[in-house]
Amino acid sequence: MIKLSGVIITYNEEEHLEKCLKSLVGVVDEIVVVDSFSTDKTQKICEAYNVVFIQNKFEGYIEQKNYALSRAKHDYILSLDGDEALSDTLKQSILKTKENWAFDGYYCNRLNNYCGQWIKHSDWYPDRKLRLFKKGNGEWKGINPHDRYTLKKGLKAGKLKGDLLHWIYRDYSEHILKVENFSSIAAQAYFDLGKKSSLWKILFNPTWAFFKAYFLRLGFLDGLNGLVICVQTFNVTFLKYIKLYRLQKKK
Repeated sequence: MIKLSGVIITYNEEEHLEKCLKSLVGVVDEIVVVDSFSTDKTQKICEAYNVVFIQNKFEGYIEQKNYALSRAKHDYILSLDGDEALSDTLKQSILKTKENWAFDGYYCNRLNNYCGQWIKHSDWYPDRKLRLFKKGNGEWKGINPHDRYTLKKGLKAGKLKGDLLHWIYRDYSEHILKVENFSSIAAQAYFDLGKKSSLWKILFNPTWAFFKAYFLRLGFLDGLNGLVICVQTFNVTFLKYIKLYRLQKKK
């Protein structure tokens, strides 16, 4: 059976971190937490689970996750965020995979809890994530703050049964603040990559993002919270391209 390292990055994750760590017990052979100098009880919670606790300056989600991989002892990695946990079905699927590793990496669906409701539609489910892989088979890529683990060309991924549980926002105010923050990070990342904004993109891209999430991906089936999520999908896209446009003008 392979040895598996559970790798987590954290910053002030005391609300959900214990659920995350508890779900890894009996599944992984070590837990590595890379923390961005939390000011809450994150470190104290980790100490109760005998984790390898490392503090490292946060340079970006992608950079932090790639650094965390380098600190894992074992070659096989299970990567989680501090507000995620394994469902019982996903635990069993990972344990079976440890006995019979057949692919270069494995996807699972992520199920998001929004203001106390599990969201089953829109862009939020199935929110497919590749989180189980062999070290060296790929790396964390994407555009901050949206990271994704990408396998090297030619490598194949399998699918795990069960959901990765994710507690995303406790209330609407928290969501609004994150939209403002994430849109700024994304606009700067786009600007650094040389991507361009325009009046057409400012008008069309947010509208399409809402239409796709709410109608084509059935966001309306999640009721009021489904509508709120899709409206905020519009907002974050709109703000991203507005802020990118302003960065272009300043340059």
